[in-house]
Amino acid sequence: MFKQAIAAAVALLILAGPGTAGQDRGPVTNLPLPRFVSLKASEGNVRRGPSLTHRIDWVYKRRGMPLEITAEHGHWRRVRDRDGAGGWVHYSLLSGARTVIVEQDMLSLYRRPDPDSVVVARLELGVIARLGDCGPDWCRLTADGYRGWVDKTALWGVGLEEIRE
Repeated sequence: MFKQAIAAAVALLILAGPGTAGQDRGPVTNLPLPRFVSLKASEGNVRRGPSLTHRIDWVYKRRGMPLEITAEHGHWRRVRDRDGAGGWVHYSLLSGARTVIVEQDMLSLYRRPDPDSVVVARLELGVIARLGDCGPDWCRLTADGYRGWVDKTALWGVGLEEIRE
């Protein structure tokens, strides 16, 4: 019985194809779940459920704030923020443009992905930055006209295993 279960699991992995093992897809968009997006609007109502009839629990008020989509239902996306708070947001308020929040005060922004390179700027805790390329340990950011590289572990809005080119 155990061997049959393993054989069935291996067959499912083979049918799923490379890179899809353990990754769910949204029933509406067929995009990976969970995934990161950003708030396109300067304000976004967060509702208890996926419709206009559901109560508004709170309002996001930071354009560009990174959010993680965890579910889809029609034109609605269930999101969570860096504090783990979440709810349902209409898809028109979201953007695929990637941003991150700096989670470490006075985070050094380096010219190259090397801690011995020149520090271009220091980013305060809570700064929202545009996300560029990411390797295993470093991500390229743009914030307030500055560009450079930071340690990936000091950011919220990018997966630790995520590689971006």
